[in-house]
Amino acid sequence: MELTKDSHIIKLFAYDLFYKNHIIIGTDEAGRGPAAGGVFASAVCFQERSRKLVEELSILNDSKQLSKKKRETLYNIIKDATINHTVCVEVDEIEKINILNASLKAMKLAVEDVLKRASLTDALDGNLSKFLVLVDGNKMIKDFNLCSQKWVVKGDSKSASIAAASILAKVTRDRYMEKLDAEFPQYGWAKNAGYLTKEHIDAIDKYGLTKYHRPSFLKKHFEEKEQKQLSLFR
Repeated sequence: MELTKDSHIIKLFAYDLFYKNHIIIGTDEAGRGPAAGGVFASAVCFQERSRKLVEELSILNDSKQLSKKKRETLYNIIKDATINHTVCVEVDEIEKINILNASLKAMKLAVEDVLKRASLTDALDGNLSKFLVLVDGNKMIKDFNLCSQKWVVKGDSKSASIAAASILAKVTRDRYMEKLDAEFPQYGWAKNAGYLTKEHIDAIDKYGLTKYHRPSFLKKHFEEKEQKQLSLFR
């Protein structure tokens, strides 16, 4: 693919390079919305931006805008070409601290791992002040003061580092949900990734909840179901 000044991938990398005095770490999550499974977050730091790498990542975008096949292709390239880490916060903790805090915790842990490894290069020798964390969304990572951070609304369509993190988080979580699907095939998690599709809701009504479901996400459904049942006796 011939790259031009208008190419989307050029814009993604240009966004990160705008912060020319910083080394960028991008972070994004996958799985805030589903009613089953953990929430994942990845952090990515590009230490190389060669023309070859940019060409290989020419289709990079928000993971939700790409097919599964394209995400899988990008996943392998990103894993090999960056310093990266992915973290899962499981259902029991989501229920204890809520999904927003669980997502931010996963981001924090992923970023801390990448920051530690990226800062240990010979050129930096542990200096963290050069780093800037770009956080997808409109929230900052809580209790994080190792380096500067900045939230970026729709960052997975603006920043190469955040977009790459979105790919790693999405692919890793999809593979995780496929494993859970093998354990509980009746819920269709390999296809719906834990989101409340009609198929998933019908299975919940028929088989009940598993240890991988998030009860707090299903409170409204069960309340509505109870109201419907009660109305039959009025």
